[in-house]
Amino acid sequence: MAHDSTDFATSTAPADVVRRQYLASAAGDLAALRATLAPDVEWTEMAGFPLAGTYRTPDGVTSHVMEKLGQDWDGWTAHDDTYVVDGENVVVLARYTATNKSTGKPIDVRVAHHFVVRGGLIVRFEQFVDTALVRDAMTD
Repeated sequence: MAHDSTDFATSTAPADVVRRQYLASAAGDLAALRATLAPDVEWTEMAGFPLAGTYRTPDGVTSHVMEKLGQDWDGWTAHDDTYVVDGENVVVLARYTATNKSTGKPIDVRVAHHFVVRGGLIVRFEQFVDTALVRDAMTD
């Protein structure tokens, strides 16, 4: 389904909100990323992932997740491939690519993200990833 850019930019459809989050992240536009997040967002990075834990508030998510990834990795990108939408639930099959700044080792790892979108904002996020592949790239 084609959208003109104005429709997409203001759409509250769950998949559109999530897609705007990926585009903002890839562009390094943290203000645009924060604009997709509810004030009381719960953002959970998987146990075993270097940034494991649950972060709250849009500022908390960008400062404790996105900015930290930028400090430790060159070119950190989440490539969103496939969307599965069921009401307010959006599951995205994706992959992360980046190069660890300390070791110079690259990653290209599959990931699944589960978003819950209400009222045009992301209220919950949960990450599923092969944490061992990420950790391997971080160690010599």
